[in-house]
Amino acid sequence: MKSFAVLGACALLLAGAGAASAEQWVDYAPQKGVWAVTTVKVDPNKVDDYLVGLKANWVPGEEIAKKHGVIDDYFVMIKVNAADGQGNVLLGEHYTSFAQFDPDKKRDQAMEKEGEAAVSKDKSDAAVAGFDKYRSFVGDDLWVPVDFTK
Repeated sequence: MKSFAVLGACALLLAGAGAASAEQWVDYAPQKGVWAVTTVKVDPNKVDDYLVGLKANWVPGEEIAKKHGVIDDYFVMIKVNAADGQGNVLLGEHYTSFAQFDPDKKRDQAMEKEGEAAVSKDKSDAAVAGFDKYRSFVGDDLWVPVDFTK
């Protein structure tokens, strides 16, 4: 019994020491920008269809956002072990700054016009209506990357 108490005390000391010693800007540094990550649950037999739809409808909008400097990168990932019942597709966009979320009438209207020219509203609406039959949004998160200092 005494040895369990000693082990427990040691574990608490180690846990406390690790948490107390980490310092932002010393041990790690937050990086500029923010990743907006959307988690989507797609019926497993429809993932290929969803990816084709993203390529036709979502990717053109991401390229327009890159052209206007709103984002500098984006990604699509699929989960290979999707049996856990959670989302199985991730959509990510890297904004260079939180300021990119601020509205900008001229930029936003120009992007909307380019988006409509790239993918017609009818085509976009039809794709979304099709998606709604086999996908649902699970999460919408903002992530800030960190770099570990040397």
